[in-house]
Amino acid sequence: MSGVSLTRRSLMLGGGAFAAMPAFADLISATPGPSLGFRVIRKGTVIGTHMLTFEGPLDDLTVRVAVDLAVGFGPITLFRYTHRAVEIWRNGQVVGLDTKTNDDGTHHTVTGRRTDAGFVVEGTKTARYVAPDNALPATHWNRKMLDGPLINTQDGRLMHPTVQAVGTDAIPTAEGGTITASHFAMSGDVQLDTWYDTTSNWAGVCFKASDGSLVRYERI
Repeated sequence: MSGVSLTRRSLMLGGGAFAAMPAFADLISATPGPSLGFRVIRKGTVIGTHMLTFEGPLDDLTVRVAVDLAVGFGPITLFRYTHRAVEIWRNGQVVGLDTKTNDDGTHHTVTGRRTDAGFVVEGTKTARYVAPDNALPATHWNRKMLDGPLINTQDGRLMHPTVQAVGTDAIPTAEGGTITASHFAMSGDVQLDTWYDTTSNWAGVCFKASDGSLVRYERI
């Protein structure tokens, strides 16, 4: 998903289908403004950024995602990851998805298009399929993604995590402050903890890397 992570790296058109889709308010939450950004921290070191930009109103929205990560030892880069995604929303429905990922030299692409048959997804390593009506891209900014299956934006897989509300936490920000946010634990084929603030905007995420170390997002 990009929900992209060091361990999740294996974590955007037609009008006729709209009438059969869930209502606008059921599929999208508020956007934070023109942009939303996080610094990514592993073992106390900043290893990159995860940035999102939002263009247009909710009924005519383009979301752009840029993830850039690098893990090194001294001057030597041991691992590099880049991910780009574009989501297109029309009248509250996601109608287009295009992603490109470079996972340390392994390249992936995903496309999604809304047709009369539904939202059709295809990835470099994922056969073409029609996603369920309530499936959303796993780009995290939209809290509504917790309500249904997720489309992995790196490889296109359809995921069905279990989501549990944990409570409310004060989580750190990149500037040294804190954000009061609702905490959700995701398990199953997605394993991470994610937070959304009191206005339903994405506030942070935490997961285990392949070596057992924690990777955290702190909002900029």
